[in-house]
Amino acid sequence: MKGYADRDVTAFDVPGHKRGRGVPILNDFFGDQLMRLDTNSLPDLDNVGHPTGVIREAQDLFADAYGANEAFFMANGSTSAIHAMLMSVLVPGDKILMPKNIHKSALNGLILCGATPVYMRPEICIKEGLMKNVTVAEVQRCLDEHPDAKAVFVLNPTYFGHVSDLEAIGELCHKSGVLLLADEAHGAHFPFHESMPKSAMNCGADISCLSIHKTGGALTQSSALILNSKRIDSLRVKRVVNILQSTSVSYLLMGSLDGARWNLVKNGQQQLSQAIQLSEEARTLLNQIAGLSVVTEKDFHDPTKLIINVSGLSLTGFEVYEKLWQEYNVQLELCETNHVLAIISLGTQATDTKRLVKAMADLAIRFPGSGKESHLLTGPTVATTVQLMSPRDAYFAKKELIPFNRAVGRIAGESIMAYPPGIPIISPGEEISGEVVRNLKELIELGAFIVDNADPKLECVLVVNK
Repeated sequence: MKGYADRDVTAFDVPGHKRGRGVPILNDFFGDQLMRLDTNSLPDLDNVGHPTGVIREAQDLFADAYGANEAFFMANGSTSAIHAMLMSVLVPGDKILMPKNIHKSALNGLILCGATPVYMRPEICIKEGLMKNVTVAEVQRCLDEHPDAKAVFVLNPTYFGHVSDLEAIGELCHKSGVLLLADEAHGAHFPFHESMPKSAMNCGADISCLSIHKTGGALTQSSALILNSKRIDSLRVKRVVNILQSTSVSYLLMGSLDGARWNLVKNGQQQLSQAIQLSEEARTLLNQIAGLSVVTEKDFHDPTKLIINVSGLSLTGFEVYEKLWQEYNVQLELCETNHVLAIISLGTQATDTKRLVKAMADLAIRFPGSGKESHLLTGPTVATTVQLMSPRDAYFAKKELIPFNRAVGRIAGESIMAYPPGIPIISPGEEISGEVVRNLKELIELGAFIVDNADPKLECVLVVNK
């Protein structure tokens, strides 16, 4: 890419800005070098649809770094990688075991491929009211009850950093003759430090997705799909990727994947050691602040994720998130009613964690708790639901918009969720229960950012016609 940018090329191809000459405002904003690097498929730069040159070499190096047989660069985030993963191994009518706290992209992937989910129950941290991950026993229970399942889909880790005993789950899946699929969007850094949880490929997963932009350092939207081709048809994966992926994939994003991979291999150990140390220091200091506590788990948790329990303050997690941004210029990753999440990563510096601790300490002084906070939730807001139709059938069925108070007992025709983390509270094909309606109303009242709903006023829900 740099070689192309440095050449004196007369461009009669796309993109239309012609190496930055046509839209000066973009040069002013992004810089001349970035505009020259924004190119399309050329002889020296290979073609992502059928790579035989530098893209193939970069993908092979990427696969090697992650202990996989093959890798595909994905320029539409792990959303498209998850869609491709599901479409590569499932057909309409297949059954797949999934945790209830999946990201919405997995649900949308089921709409695309036509498979039906069987939801596994994640372990609940009663003290914190947090959904964790699925246990080996839960996977075994679901496999016993659904021996016709084609695959098991797991999170490695959850948004909050919880992992499973994935090695044991992998052995269980392969003994049962089912594929193990992993959403590893938040675990792109796992293979590069011994204190991190094990990566999906290292635990026997057959295929996984990685959001390299989240914790691996690549540009936003840069992800990858990696696989063990012993049990996965790599040619089918390639065909699916070419259906879902643009034919004009950004070379800036692919280049950032290659550069991030190089950095993780060369510098990941050192940078992640610093990230772990900063996380541990911040955890110790935050735990000393009245009204705050940091979730501490040595086993099955990513040590770079700080889950801060703010239920001892007179603020909800939503309010803490907003105040940190508006008043302290501190940007957190996500918020829930009782918790906020801070991610410590490759580029985090000591000055950053000190600023976070100082801001949290100030909020604790300004908004002390009374011990009787009315906003406290005692459990996760994702309800147990019954799947009455496949997500695909419900999505394409005729629907009507009705008030929530009339929706109990009806089949949902849409997804509704708080974002982040993007875990559906109700999904197409599920029966709407009174618990679901109560959870939604509670989140709305607490100020959660609700997305994907058809009614912007959040008074009605799409349901399948009777």
